[in-house]
Amino acid sequence: MPSTPAKIQEALEARDALASALTRAGIQLPAMDIRTPWGDDRKEEARYGLVHLGVCSAPVALMLADVIRKGADA
Repeated sequence: MPSTPAKIQEALEARDALASALTRAGIQLPAMDIRTPWGDDRKEEARYGLVHLGVCSAPVALMLADVIRKGADA
């Protein structure tokens, strides 16, 4: 099994941490994924990975805004 480049591993860990925090707040973003700024066929190691949050319904977006607002006010 090939090793995961460090920057992609960092993005995976960030995605998992965010998903865990959202789950604790009762929110799920089912389309969360990791993306790189180029296609998977490149041979060089990724310079960074992006946490792609995907799309969500309006009610989920409002729940997310409420959780962020409460955290900012704390």
